[in-house]
Amino acid sequence: MSDCGCEKARADLEAFVRGEESFCQTAQAEIREHIESCPGCQNEATVARTLTDAVHRACSDEAVPDDLRLRVIASLRDVQAEPH
Repeated sequence: MSDCGCEKARADLEAFVRGEESFCQTAQAEIREHIESCPGCQNEATVARTLTDAVHRACSDEAVPDDLRLRVIASLRDVQAEPH
């Protein structure tokens, strides 16, 4: 990367950590290279990975109860119906 690369790495960090396929291999390699050489971005990547893993575990452990799912859907419909 021509500059320090922090801005680009941080902008794409969440998608990179989640392993999204929206990046070309070159972009993934550039971000990986930057993170490996930048202590600040290494810390951010560690936090992002930790949070992503925790959310994934929390969401995959059990199914959402039907009544909660229906309440959330109803709330979303109410918000969408509100005039903006």
